[in-house]
Amino acid sequence: MNIKIWGCRGSIPSPGCDTSEYGGNTTCVEVRLEDGTLLVIDAGTGIRCLGNAILKAGGPKTIYLLLTHAHWDHLQGFPFFVPAYMEGYNISVRGGPQVRKYLEAFLAHQMDPPYFPVPFRDLKAKFDFQKENGSSMTIGDTRILPIVLKHPNGGYGYKFQESGKTFVFLTDNEIGFDHPGGLPDGEYVDLCRNTDLLLHDGQYTEEEYRITRGWGHSTFKAVTDLAIAARVRRLGIFHHDPRHMDEDLDRHVEVCRRRISRKKSQVECFGTKEGMEISL
Repeated sequence: MNIKIWGCRGSIPSPGCDTSEYGGNTTCVEVRLEDGTLLVIDAGTGIRCLGNAILKAGGPKTIYLLLTHAHWDHLQGFPFFVPAYMEGYNISVRGGPQVRKYLEAFLAHQMDPPYFPVPFRDLKAKFDFQKENGSSMTIGDTRILPIVLKHPNGGYGYKFQESGKTFVFLTDNEIGFDHPGGLPDGEYVDLCRNTDLLLHDGQYTEEEYRITRGWGHSTFKAVTDLAIAARVRRLGIFHHDPRHMDEDLDRHVEVCRRRISRKKSQVECFGTKEGMEISL
């Protein structure tokens, strides 16, 4: 698998000179499987640039779009995803078991009047919306397991397994707070155990969390402790708060690294950045 970050900001886009290193686009992650199959996680504003890159490269013509949930920052880029307007493209939309019947509505609503001038029905790509409620998916030789998130209104992360390598993506997951439908913290540890790469929501400092507790996002400390307990190999801090500038994120990541060192753990920790590519 090859993973590329097209957007890793949370809540709202935050462009500007003070966010240029980590990026200001909201959630969009490209996953390329060994056979070249293209999977896209979420349609935040980062999907606009991904779409342009797909057109420039001349394909692929089949795209799998995996949605985590329907909050704006994870869908707001979809109306600007140019392959959706092009004949010859096939877009297969997938989600977790309890939301699959709503997937088309999630995307179409982004283009409802008066919010957008082009209606969903005018898109030229061929769409396939999975509606059956299986507990896992298989695309090529890759097994994909949806993971229930601890987040207001629910949602799903994903665990990808291919050729002995594992990638877990858990955005918008609040470790330490019990949202309806979420899993106990220990189950996230089990699901992430020994994974090669974990990208996990780490939006808040402990001080910020005094106000934001229950909003659906983890602290740097909580996600670091999860990675240590699960013995993941690499931890990428994801879903950066729009208030956190580049220098803030540098400082927060260093705090996570010091905590890992004090715990005598071997976890490699980094802050995700737009344009970053990770091969497994």
